[in-house]
Amino acid sequence: MAAMILVAGSAFAQQSLMGGQTAKSPEINPDGSVTFRLIAPKAKRVQITGDIIPPIPADMNGMRMDMPATVDMVERNGVWEYTTAPLEPELYSYVFKVDGTTTLDPSNIYMYRDVATWSNILIVTKEKGDKGDLYSVNKVPHGNVAKVWYDSPTLELSRRLTVYTPAGYDNPGNKTKYPVLYVLHGAGGDEDAWPNLGRAAQILDNLIAAGKVKPCIMVMPNGNTNTSAAPGEWSAGMYATSMSGGAGFPPAKAGMPESFGDIMKYVETHYRVLTGAKNTAICGLSMGGGHTFQTSLLNPGKFGYIGLFSAAVSIPGASMQAGFDQAASQNAEFQARMKAMFAAKPSLYYIAIGETDFLYNTNASLRKYLDANGYPYEYRETPGGHIWRNWRVYLTEFAQRAFK
Repeated sequence: MAAMILVAGSAFAQQSLMGGQTAKSPEINPDGSVTFRLIAPKAKRVQITGDIIPPIPADMNGMRMDMPATVDMVERNGVWEYTTAPLEPELYSYVFKVDGTTTLDPSNIYMYRDVATWSNILIVTKEKGDKGDLYSVNKVPHGNVAKVWYDSPTLELSRRLTVYTPAGYDNPGNKTKYPVLYVLHGAGGDEDAWPNLGRAAQILDNLIAAGKVKPCIMVMPNGNTNTSAAPGEWSAGMYATSMSGGAGFPPAKAGMPESFGDIMKYVETHYRVLTGAKNTAICGLSMGGGHTFQTSLLNPGKFGYIGLFSAAVSIPGASMQAGFDQAASQNAEFQARMKAMFAAKPSLYYIAIGETDFLYNTNASLRKYLDANGYPYEYRETPGGHIWRNWRVYLTEFAQRAFK
């Protein structure tokens, strides 16, 4: 389906270049509402879906969740149109459904891939410093984003990283050393997820320019340890991606937490970095939050700033059915690791999650365990569920708290 959508989008683009008919879409109106249009005179029904429309509340096994909403567009002389209510500043995504078939907006060249799904995107901004502005490319000094390869002896693979270096890093004569922020993606993602869906480089560029974040190096690894890189970027070719990431490939030699030292060794030997806990931060979303959780436990005193975003936390070999806190209280090895990590006194242990996230109860159980043992943390709860709109906010907040 993704391939069909791309082919269709390419055909529309070629038609536009040769003078074919196009519609103005999306059109961001002065009040922040957005009008979408699609030329489809033979269609019987055209709909639009995405986070531009308020989600539908739902319940799944006692847990609140948000389900995507779909609305009908209105046809006038072969042009289908829909205008949203005024939207808050944000990055939004959407797709059309033409007689039941999902298609991209042929008038909008801006899109991103989330796992195996392509969506069009747009940014609504109303004033300097709002979320839409923060996620935009502005007239500020820009850092560089590079795709680099490193050797992982633990995994017996050559693997790809995305590395952001702040503006001025490559200036001749600059010998400044910088703190390091490691940012981990979720299930189905890869080293392209945070740069594309997370707008990580734009967030850091804008926050650093505003003096709200200390200039730092940001490292975004690939958390699928039985692969080398994103689909199409290594010798496995253009395989189909999935929520399992490296599904169909041989099992990994080790997990992300066990192999994380290989990443740190590469970064610390190839970049001008400040070392030590006060100069080293790690955070991640969902699966990457779980990787962050386990990596910090395996390396007490290594990270001074630890961020769990909608984290899929677990205890290896333990059942979570009775709750995280119960499983933790019955696992002496885990308790010892937690004690050692907090004995090193990390400057920030940040937990953030959406109120309708399907991992909400697990994170609440983790906080119950932390409270019972007197381990300090900061907690952030936001509206919505397991979505990039939340994770961009958490990165924005976490980055401003690191290295202080």
